[in-house]
Amino acid sequence: MTGKRLTRREIAAGTVAASAVLVAAPWVRRASAAGSLSVGLWDHWVPGANAASTDLVKEWAEKEKVEVKLDYITSQGNKLLLTIAAEAQARSGHDIIQMSNWLPNEYARLLEPVDDVVKSVEAEVGPVDPAVAHFGKAEGVWRAVPTTRATITYPCATRIDLLKQHAGVDVTAIWPATGPVSNELADAWTYEALLEAAQKCQKAGHAFGFPIGSTGDSVQWIGSVFRAYGAYLVDAKGNIMIDSDSVRQALDYLARLAAFLPADVFSWDDASNNKWLVSGIGAMIMNPPSAWAVAKRDAPKIAEQIWHHPWPKGPQGRITPLTCNYLALWSFSKSKAAAKSLLRHMTVRKSSERLVAASQGFDLATFKSFEDFKTWSEQGPPPGTLRHYPNSGDQKYSMAAEPAPAAIAQQIYPAFPK
Repeated sequence: MTGKRLTRREIAAGTVAASAVLVAAPWVRRASAAGSLSVGLWDHWVPGANAASTDLVKEWAEKEKVEVKLDYITSQGNKLLLTIAAEAQARSGHDIIQMSNWLPNEYARLLEPVDDVVKSVEAEVGPVDPAVAHFGKAEGVWRAVPTTRATITYPCATRIDLLKQHAGVDVTAIWPATGPVSNELADAWTYEALLEAAQKCQKAGHAFGFPIGSTGDSVQWIGSVFRAYGAYLVDAKGNIMIDSDSVRQALDYLARLAAFLPADVFSWDDASNNKWLVSGIGAMIMNPPSAWAVAKRDAPKIAEQIWHHPWPKGPQGRITPLTCNYLALWSFSKSKAAAKSLLRHMTVRKSSERLVAASQGFDLATFKSFEDFKTWSEQGPPPGTLRHYPNSGDQKYSMAAEPAPAAIAQQIYPAFPK
């Protein structure tokens, strides 16, 4: 077949147009508006979570008399990434767009500095979590505002009954709903212990559901295994470190573990592991509480058996995968003052607490003082399932491709498992 060859400009324009069709505009204010904004947010996994963001935007728009077009853009098929890339190339699109991980660094030259917004919130609530701050800045300047919305870690989401029955491991005894953690039992939860449990559960027909591909979930859990073994592809100075014993050890472990995973994990997307757990087949996945939240609605008996707890300990410690999310303001926006006002409104403590509650604890604190939100201790069933979801104990946050410099890490990240 032959046809017209498209230019990059035409491709960018077409992608923006396509994304407009694919997403919804759940609320738009028009009457007596004093200005206009267009906002693109990630389409949340947790049922009902988008509604809280819509309400926050609506409240601000009514008060400020600003017309707002709000789109929720799915990450399925990388549509959010494609939208961001198309808008950057076309210098047109949303005023505010949600970005994660290394993206504020990747697009830093096209993002409006937001030091004034972040410092204004910090003056009220205290500092941003250091790990979150690291990825939101480029050359010491805040390039996007950290948002509680979809900032997450990836704990083990485990079927209490299946792991106890088939592997002899009681995760609720190690990480209880109340009282202290058993340090002795927690120290015994190593990567070799996880491998043994994976083998036993796979033999019983309840394999662990860890995806191996180029999607976010795959990148993050594999990245945490590398860090736990002290394996770096590129170090902090930009030196290539692939030819090392630690990288070989990490790859050897992953090869042994993959033998006990479902055969099709190489083609899974970010929803596949959630479905694996909610189906009742999977004994464990690595995931924030979105699968559990869906199970509460669609498979309550399964939800009652899901427990969230830390990852195993490796030679370099217990590494917790982290995804940071930010609300970025394009430098080509024509409504920067209004956009910064909305960014602040979406970030303050009262708003963040509403987002965490609406997400049923899926969203995590970005400012240190937000860690006292009650949602994580109150959610269930089972009671206490989210107690160990926020970072605690001997866990260390890590994002895949660390500690490479940002310019290199942002290239490693999307292709990490490959």
